[in-house]
Amino acid sequence: MLVGYGTRDDAGVYKIADDMALVQTVDFFTPIVDDPYDFGRIAAANALSDVYAMGATPITALNIAAFPIEEYGEEPLTRILEGGAAIAREAGVAILGGHTIKDVEPKYGMAVTGTVHPDRIVTNAGARAGDVLFLTKPVGTGIFGSALKKDAIDEARMAEAVRWMTTLNANAARAMLAVGVHAATDVTGFGLLGHAAEIAQASGVRLHLDAAAVPLLSGVLELIDAGIAPGGTYTNAEEHAAFTDFAASIAPAQRLVLSDAQTSGGLLIAVAAERADALRSALLAGGALAAQIGRVAAGAGIAVA
Repeated sequence: MLVGYGTRDDAGVYKIADDMALVQTVDFFTPIVDDPYDFGRIAAANALSDVYAMGATPITALNIAAFPIEEYGEEPLTRILEGGAAIAREAGVAILGGHTIKDVEPKYGMAVTGTVHPDRIVTNAGARAGDVLFLTKPVGTGIFGSALKKDAIDEARMAEAVRWMTTLNANAARAMLAVGVHAATDVTGFGLLGHAAEIAQASGVRLHLDAAAVPLLSGVLELIDAGIAPGGTYTNAEEHAAFTDFAASIAPAQRLVLSDAQTSGGLLIAVAAERADALRSALLAGGALAAQIGRVAAGAGIAVA
């Protein structure tokens, strides 16, 4: 075992040969959008993201699904699986099968296997003082999902979030491998601050984030000011307060969005300062965002200014 659960990394890594290791992960959740096909695409992209965050290439997947078949019939489940299959095809991943059960609430995801050279694994434990931090997708999908459920936004406005959630992190992963980076993780349910804290703790460093530089979905701060956020985001914020020092100028909505529980978020990458421009260019060439949102310093925890 090369990477286990000790550092709360994105996936486990097991060496099977001198030049190959398996990367394995599993992720599934309940619907965050109404359209079954989009739900399938989002869940699949989210599951694959953990493999990309390790610098690996996903090769196979197993579907995991729970569905109230008697209540809704087979068609919605079929559309969910079709959405997952579409993302798998885009990623070059073979779906080998899977398992379904009857349940009162729909759930879908994948167990994914990838491969990586043992010497090229990217973990969350390699960030160094002086590194620059990049984020490759905007934050706010949890807020948008909650707003959709409360009819505060419509499907047309939700489309921005769906587009990002169904965007694979494959190009971002290729960019960071081409340039050579020190650490990475994908931003999902624990929010930007939660996953940044995992890098800080695993690497033994302190992260300084520039709140104004963090890319956000359009209008997300206004939704927060209107009282819209999922319960998981508030829970995250309470936990993140223990290790985060906010400047007095950071408004409450801006603080909360940094804890927003993401689905299929971007990669948070720590790269040496002298390679920052190369990474930015590689990310942009691959169609990812290249938001420089902070730096790494000596110490512990997170500072937000």
